[in-house]
Amino acid sequence: MADDEKLPSGWEKRMSRSSGQVYYFNHITNASQWERPTADGRGEPDKVRCSHLLVKHKDSRRPSSWREQNITRTKDEALELIQKYIEEIKSGEEKFESLASQFSDCSSAKNGGDLGLFGRGQMQKPFEDASFALKVGDMSGPVFTDSGVHIIQRTG
Repeated sequence: MADDEKLPSGWEKRMSRSSGQVYYFNHITNASQWERPTADGRGEPDKVRCSHLLVKHKDSRRPSSWREQNITRTKDEALELIQKYIEEIKSGEEKFESLASQFSDCSSAKNGGDLGLFGRGQMQKPFEDASFALKVGDMSGPVFTDSGVHIIQRTG
């Protein structure tokens, strides 16, 4: 059966509770999409280039940033903000770089969230796994690390 062909790493088939439609969810990147994901067969690159938007919370490793001396929001509040940003980007209302510049709790905000090129072993594992699993141009769903909650966009 063609429909049972192996999905690329991290992807699983799910059923939408609201519409009954099949969709695909990647548990590494927390991305979801209606189209069946395809493996590009090229193998993994040595390095990827990503931008991110980080929202820290009071349980983050370092709960302060250039935006806020003492971050007091909860993890749930951080996730709510991230989900709002994802919706604004997906709807076309906002651009990723613009939101990252204004709202990211990372110093990369001054570069629109750009982290430059990095290889395996340079980032926290959940961030790294999500970054390498994304295709160029794709954006993750919420990704949780010790730093906080991220949205990651692979740019190269």
